[in-house]
Amino acid sequence: PPVAWCWLALGSEGRHEQTFVSDQDNGLIFQASSAQEAEALRTLFLPFAQEANQRLAEAGFTLCPGQIMAGNPAWCLSFDEWRERFIDWVRRPDPDALLNASIFFDLRPLCGAEELGEELRTLLLSMTVATPSFQHLMAANALQAETPLNFRGEPVLDERDEIDLKKYGSRIFVDAARILALTTGTREVNTVERLQQAGRQVGLPAQEIAGLVAAFGHLLRLRLGQQVVAGVPLGLAGSGLKPAMLHEMDQAILREALKQARRLQQRLKLNYAL
Repeated sequence: PPVAWCWLALGSEGRHEQTFVSDQDNGLIFQASSAQEAEALRTLFLPFAQEANQRLAEAGFTLCPGQIMAGNPAWCLSFDEWRERFIDWVRRPDPDALLNASIFFDLRPLCGAEELGEELRTLLLSMTVATPSFQHLMAANALQAETPLNFRGEPVLDERDEIDLKKYGSRIFVDAARILALTTGTREVNTVERLQQAGRQVGLPAQEIAGLVAAFGHLLRLRLGQQVVAGVPLGLAGSGLKPAMLHEMDQAILREALKQARRLQQRLKLNYAL
């Protein structure tokens, strides 16, 4: 249709942090002057969005199990409809809203009228900066995934002698960086850039930021290596890593990276009085 529209990359794709097994997370935003026009335009955009999702799946980007894709009418919305969703998530946060925030608040305009996506980001940041209660709840939610270290500073393993390096590793950095960005109004979406820019604004020393960035990078490297070993072409790879399979240097790096994650969570507790 002859109206402004934009394809939005969300989640890890929005952050430029996809791994070999990331599925699709995307949405579509378009300009409409009324609710009636939005409904009519959605009918026209959905076949395009659904075909795009299918073509991406054929290219190896698997369909999102949770249907967070532009081909789902729930995420093919006018600017006003997206604005109402974001207002609802920030002003009346519940567990579903916090989950959505972890995906949709990492948006990146990918194709089309990028100014629509940037305007939506501006609106989002203006709300999160002005809503301390939302920041507090996001921080409390992020702390639910405890760093897997025992009192001796050694990794805590599950029943398969593994550590989920997504849930209990990289996610800790991603969640904390998002909270800092939403608190300070930082426009960056990538986790490293958020840590560097928002970290400075909240007073993190340069050396501490450098340590966090290095730790996050090493965890991503270990995750990618594990996915290759597990068999990415067959879609068998997960986020579990057996520290016993690592050489001594990587075992030491894993311990130190997790210690950085624990320090970052302690910083969240301090900053948000948790």
